[in-house]
Amino acid sequence: MKWSRDISVVGCHAEGEVGRVITGGVLPPPGETLFEQKTHLQNQGDDLRRFLIKEPRGGAFVHCNLVVPPRSPETQAGFIIMEPTDYPPMSGSNSICVATVLLETGMIAMQEPVTHLKLDTPGGVIAVEAECADGKCRSVRTTNVPSFVVKLDASCKVPGVGEITLDIAYGGAFFAIVDARAVGLDLTRENARRLVETGEAIKEAARQQHPVVHPENPGIRDITFVQFTEPVREGADGYKEGRNTVVISPGKLDRSPCGTGTSARLAVLSARDEIKPGETYVSRSILDTRFICRIEAVSTLDDGTVAIVPSLKGRAWITGLHHYGLDPEDPFPEGYTLTDTWYRAL
Repeated sequence: MKWSRDISVVGCHAEGEVGRVITGGVLPPPGETLFEQKTHLQNQGDDLRRFLIKEPRGGAFVHCNLVVPPRSPETQAGFIIMEPTDYPPMSGSNSICVATVLLETGMIAMQEPVTHLKLDTPGGVIAVEAECADGKCRSVRTTNVPSFVVKLDASCKVPGVGEITLDIAYGGAFFAIVDARAVGLDLTRENARRLVETGEAIKEAARQQHPVVHPENPGIRDITFVQFTEPVREGADGYKEGRNTVVISPGKLDRSPCGTGTSARLAVLSARDEIKPGETYVSRSILDTRFICRIEAVSTLDDGTVAIVPSLKGRAWITGLHHYGLDPEDPFPEGYTLTDTWYRAL
């Protein structure tokens, strides 16, 4: 083989959501912080994301994480998240994938029965607690970045849908949170395409009508995802439980319960006094997988915004070891997309 590019990737998924982890063949991008490195990739090195996520090497369902040396002194490793159209500052499912790969491949020494570590992300430092046995991560609890409400019960006029009410909150990215009943949809697998189409329409309208900027990092702005929810209820185990699904552009549903989306929802539930710090909350996905969550603390941002510090516990599984290469004569060096599976071409 005479490849002009050779990248090593560990396949992984967390509660159904694919989060591949790049372990070789890519040098760390320049930047003093993970956010600066993420911005460099986004603006000047996006060929890496396109190469791995677009077809024929990837697909609309693929996320990739680039492991990099940490920039924050208290952390053991860093990672940059790449999704089909975006570089979100944080991701719960991807953090669980990254922690699992780092420990199960020996990139970071595993300690049984519990390994504690901190990871650097573009959105900030996160703490990880991995329950380990027989060389495997049995579960990973991630303590997320501070999450907060921007608006409750905001009105939004959506072409083809009508006027709806939504909440806007940050959980590692900005979410527009919509009661699925308001658009006449149940959160079932059969409704996946309709949820995607409706969610993309809501996202476009919400971004235009409700611009948002992170108060501590103006580089984090605009609504990135739409989250559809069903009402919170008491589950069989006695804990509060809520089902959700998050629409990820250009048009797919998060297969996991979405860690950053659940964090944003917990901020909304806390603001409405519907959940207390330390109370267990079970977040369920459209596949019925789950994250076990709680509010670890309540804090305040620099501008006085009240924020929660949420955590989520889930599982990840390594699915394969891959070498992705580029033949110099390949006519699609950065891949391609078609609307049959990508919803809209990129």
